[in-house]
Order: sequence, then C-alpha cells, then structure tokens
Amino acid sequence: MSSAPPLELRAVERRYRTEAGALEVLKGAALTLHAGEIVALVAPSGTGKSTLLHVAGLLERPDGGEVLVDGRAAGTLGDDARTAIRRTAIGFVYQFHHLLPEFTAAENVMLPQMAAGTARTAARRRAEELLGGFGLASRLDHRPGKLSGGEQQRVAIARALANAPRVLLADEPTGNLDTATAGLVFEELLREARGRGLSALIATHNPELAARMDRTVTLRDGVLVGA
Repeated sequence: MSSAPPLELRAVERRYRTEAGALEVLKGAALTLHAGEIVALVAPSGTGKSTLLHVAGLLERPDGGEVLVDGRAAGTLGDDARTAIRRTAIGFVYQFHHLLPEFTAAENVMLPQMAAGTARTAARRRAEELLGGFGLASRLDHRPGKLSGGEQQRVAIARALANAPRVLLADEPTGNLDTATAGLVFEELLREARGRGLSALIATHNPELAARMDRTVTLRDGVLVGA
C-alpha cells in the first residue's frame, strides 16, 4: 500500500462560464487527507462544496492545481485512467441515494464490483456482508421503492464501499433524512469507515455531526480554511 496520502489537493482552481462571465468557485483550495482520517467539510450552500468533492472524486477536472490519489497526479490523466481510479480507490455517497430502481438492494451493491471485474458470486457475497453490517440482511432482495429513506441511503453507502476504496467522499450523506434517522445512519457510516481504516471527507451542515469527526475544514471564498 502506498505511503503517500490517500488524497491530496494542491492549489485547486475551478471556474465556470456564465452569461455574466467567469465564476470562480475554487481559488487555490488545498487539503491533505491522511490515512485513516475522517474530516468534516463545512460550507454554506452555494459556496462550492459539491464542486470541491466532484473535483476531489475525479468527476470534474480542475482548471488549475492538481488532485493526487495515493500520490498519483490524476488531473492530466485520460478519462479511462480517471475512471479506473474512481472505480477502485474512491467511494462517493451523495445526498440523494441515486440507486437504480429496477435492481434490488444487493444488485445495486453488486454492480460496481462486477464493473470492476469481480465475479457475480463474489460480488453477491460482499454485498451480503456490507448490507448485513448496515442491518439490511432481510432487505437484500427489495428494490429501492420498497425501502425507507434511511434504508436506501444505507444501501448507497454500502455501494460506495463495495470496491474497498481507500477514500470515501460524501456530499451531505444524511441531509435528506429526518434528524433521528440521520444520526443513526451517520453513526453507521462512521463505524464502517473507521472499522475499515478509510480516509473520508464528509460534507455536512450539522455541527454535531462535524464534531464526531477527526477535524473540520471550512470552504470559504474558494479556499479551505483549517486544512
């Protein structure tokens, strides 16, 4: 395993073209996410939090600076190479679960594994292990429409963990749940992340949730404070 930080952002810039001109969202954001470290990302809505996570997760390319995953610069890599890194090294959890409605809970967790070349039987076994850890052993063959909001988000987290990533990125993963359910799901997310030795960058508006993590960084005027 690489001794380099699992994730590093170096002076990352991101801008968008608008009718009013260039909109600078990230203006040199820098962060080192250490092995096994769980970091809270705090920022008001509309300040670039999702953009930062998308750039960190190789879903968007930076306009300046560099994103390194396990010490490997990924900004200039081709799309296929970036996809391969995302598939094996990075897990992403969104505020809305984005589960495929026509597939069962187990199948949703199996699909990213099979896309990475895992045999169906092994993928099913891992799906059962992950979903069982989230208390969903009896819901494996239920489609998302038959699951509660909390259950759906648990499946989404299990899916993000399916390929044993080193880095977990989460964009308000409990923001769409009621307070009680959000607390439970978040506790399970932290337990799984710590138990598996993951490094995680988790965006949240909730100061109580942020306080449960190792440290907090704040996105302010396009740069990360406290990084």
